[in-house]
Amino acid sequence: MSFASLKSQRQAKASRSYVTSTDNSQESHSTAIPKVIHSDNSDTSTPSNEATVHHGIPENVEMRVSATSGRGLWAKNLIKAGSVIISLRPHSFALSSRCLDSHCSSCAAASNSGLLRCTGCRTVWYCNTTCQTNDWLLHRLECSALRKWAKSAPSKNLSVPSDAVRCLGRILWRKKKEGIDSSWSKQIDALQSRELYVTFECRVIIEVRLDRHSLQPRVVENSTHLAHSLIRYLDLSSPGDLSEFGILSAGDLTDLISRFVTNTFALTSPSLTPVGVSVSPLVALFNHSCDPSAVIVFPRSSQNLAEEPQMQVVALRDILPNEEASINHLLKALSLTSDHYQILTSYIDTTLPRSLRQAALKETYDFTCQCELCHDDNKIDPRESIWCPKSCGGMCPAPSDESETYQCVKCRAVVATPAFIMDALSIGQEALAKATSIQDTDHDKALQLTTNIIPRLVSAGLTPSCHPLLALIGLHKSLLLSSLSAETAQELLDETIRTAAKHYMGLSTTLCNGHPVRAVALAELGKLLAVDEPCPVISPPTNMAFLPSGPPRLKAAYETLVRARHELMIGFGRNNDGGELGRNIREAVVSLERELGVWTQGIHNTLQDLLNSSRK
Repeated sequence: MSFASLKSQRQAKASRSYVTSTDNSQESHSTAIPKVIHSDNSDTSTPSNEATVHHGIPENVEMRVSATSGRGLWAKNLIKAGSVIISLRPHSFALSSRCLDSHCSSCAAASNSGLLRCTGCRTVWYCNTTCQTNDWLLHRLECSALRKWAKSAPSKNLSVPSDAVRCLGRILWRKKKEGIDSSWSKQIDALQSRELYVTFECRVIIEVRLDRHSLQPRVVENSTHLAHSLIRYLDLSSPGDLSEFGILSAGDLTDLISRFVTNTFALTSPSLTPVGVSVSPLVALFNHSCDPSAVIVFPRSSQNLAEEPQMQVVALRDILPNEEASINHLLKALSLTSDHYQILTSYIDTTLPRSLRQAALKETYDFTCQCELCHDDNKIDPRESIWCPKSCGGMCPAPSDESETYQCVKCRAVVATPAFIMDALSIGQEALAKATSIQDTDHDKALQLTTNIIPRLVSAGLTPSCHPLLALIGLHKSLLLSSLSAETAQELLDETIRTAAKHYMGLSTTLCNGHPVRAVALAELGKLLAVDEPCPVISPPTNMAFLPSGPPRLKAAYETLVRARHELMIGFGRNNDGGELGRNIREAVVSLERELGVWTQGIHNTLQDLLNSSRK
């Protein structure tokens, strides 16, 4: 296996996208049968005025409004782990600026054999003339806007608007084409802003408007910048010129921006690398849990490029009717019952500790998560844990207050140096932020930073799943992967493999079996183990840390990839064969089976020759 497929991979979050950070640094199945099911359950109800707006809801899923979580989608029948719940093409999407010359702007596929460049704007690229034709309806308007933007840009670095601006432009052009009162436009208009969420949760019937006073200053600033950029991109002189798009005031524009920011998803590659932003009103109906029962992925499952990128919601575990997993405790407290199970996805990175998850949700979505993971104080969260100071194998809560006493849950040993550990956590968080910000502009410095900080956090006793150690290990792995080449030394390859193993170990503690982030990490580890060794060790020392060499490494690669394929089948859909990545891993497994078979047969032949010669 070559290094080419490993070099550009980056670990990503299968979550909703923060529009302000998406582009700032640089900037097997068709859609489910449309059918809306109505309900007469008293605890949850289907809003009839909205049910007629959203199309494509499958028959075993129902839209409802709950007293505890607002509007959402609920399962009526058993949904098995790995089942594709919803499959559709987003209403709108846009590639990030850095991906415009490496991905098709029509189907979002990565280039394998070269792309065709638009000769007008010279900004977007396509797989072929078919993709270019499929996208022309909107790109003919976009093409002109991109040319005007580039002409007035103060520098080359600002010659292309952000993916958020371009995605919003496509939404408004499509609304104008389809008609303000069209079904497509109504689905966009039905997207919830923050105030609407609270309205449903509190069961108060008020006018649906965004409470701008509740926004944090940074959010207001980013939204204002996005609105001004959009007006410039559309070549309008003022917000009033937006009336042709159904926007009659600056307030309406602000509401549009709010709905966009709150309901935008990261557009990702089959290996979860973020490549842009996307919007789907139907998928936006799913509510949040930090312990989700489903995940949103783009597995490249369709054979028809016109249907790509396919956005799919896949069940991570069996979703049972008559069960309220993540919000069951709330329903009991309110003496409510439900005949259907709500399907929940995650809006943020669930490997983060509770305080950071809550802060992220509050800033972007303006609510406090009430899931069990956020309210279970009886267990040690592996995201905030350290090893027992007596090395009994147990864990302790990571210290957050010098005045408190922290003990191992297994042997009750007391943590003697909480201040030292708190300092390490603080330094680690600062290093993570710094290394993340410079990883694309100063690769070597970022790698040096992660190389120096990780051992310090390990010496402080942090477990591999503890934040920020887990995130630093993941970043360190990505930086090492981008350092690999055909001339890579054995030492660098081995270090990358060990780092990938530690990263998967941390993820396997915080994420459930089959979670796509975890599955991709395991697939990366398996592919690294399958890379031809520059200088294999013939007889490794018995006390050597994890890393087999020669044929044992090949066998480890095979076993790891087999496990990865099982997890990919869940996270990216069984009917999709695990998506594009799952199919690639299947091919790698078959190839390794042949290689191992040849090696085994060679040993058998050698032994047989020795036996025959001894008989002579």
